Amino acid sequence: MTDRNELLEAALDSVPEGVALVGTEGEVVLWNQAAQAITGYAAIDVLGRPLPEDLEALLLDEARNGDEALGPTAGDGRRALVRARHKLGHGVPVIARALVLRDGLGERIGAAALFHPAESLDALPHGESTEDLGADEGRGEFEERLQMEFDDFTRGGPPMSVLWIGVDQAQELRKTHGASACHAMLDKVRHALVHGLRPAEEMSRWGDDEFLIVAHERSAEMLASHARTLAGLARTADFRWWGDRVSLTVSIGAAQASSDGAETLARLLERAREAMETNSRTGGNRATVAASDAAPAPAEESTCLPS
Repeated sequence: MTDRNELLEAALDSVPEGVALVGTEGEVVLWNQAAQAITGYAAIDVLGRPLPEDLEALLLDEARNGDEALGPTAGDGRRALVRARHKLGHGVPVIARALVLRDGLGERIGAAALFHPAESLDALPHGESTEDLGADEGRGEFEERLQMEFDDFTRGGPPMSVLWIGVDQAQELRKTHGASACHAMLDKVRHALVHGLRPAEEMSRWGDDEFLIVAHERSAEMLASHARTLAGLARTADFRWWGDRVSLTVSIGAAQASSDGAETLARLLERAREAMETNSRTGGNRATVAASDAAPAPAEESTCLPS
C-alpha cells in the first residue's frame, strides 16, 4: 500500500506553485519541485533547517507570528508581492500566500508558504517620467495591485482591463506656462476622472502626463463605453490659469486581458499604451479599445469624441 506521505509529496510535486511547509520550530519539512525551480534551492539545501534568510519573505508576517488560521472557515490567506533572492543571488519577485497550519484542536503545528513567480515590475511599460512619482503617488503599491489583479484573472478570477490615459494639452502647457501650470492641470484632470471610477477600480499616475486605471469591464463594448465616459469627464474639467480657460481633452487606450494563455501583464499594458499613443498622434480626444494579439485588427474600436 502506498505511503500517505509519498502520495502527498508526489501530489505537491505535480503542482506549478512553489510549496514550503514549515514546522513549529521553523524548520522546513516539505519543499516541492516548483519551489526548487523558482528559488534555485534544492530540497537537500533546506529540509530540516530554517528557511534561508533570502527566502524568509515567503512567510508573511501573519504566518510567522501565527495570526492566520487554516481551517474550514479560513480564507485563502493574505497574498502579497514579495522579493525573494535566488540561490544564485538575483532577486525573484513572487506572489506569496502564507498560512498558519493548526490541528483539529486549534493548536499551531506549522506554517505553509505557497508562491509563484510574478512578472518583473521593473519591466512593465510606463509613461515617460522626469519626476519621481513613486513616493507621493503610491505607484509602487499600484504596480503590486496590477500584478495581483492580473494573477487573479489568469487563475480564473474576474475580467481585467487597463485604461492608459494621456492628457493631450500637457506637453504644450508645460512648455508655454511651466511645470506648475501642468501640475495644476493634471490635478484637475485627476479629480474629474475619479468621479467616473467604478467602486472596484483604482487609478495612479503612470508618467509625467499620463494615468493608468485598472478596471473589470466584462466586454469590449462596456470598456469602450467606460472610456468614453471618462474622456467626457476630463473635457468638463474647468481649468483656468491666470484667468485663461484651457480646454482639456484626453487620449485613452484601453485593453482587455486575454485568456488565450499567451497574455502577459507587460503586453496588456503595451497594447493599451500603443492605442493611446496612436490616438494622441492623430489629434487626441479619442478612446480606443485595442484588439488582443489573438484577435484580428478590425476588433480595434476607435472613437473620435465630441469637442
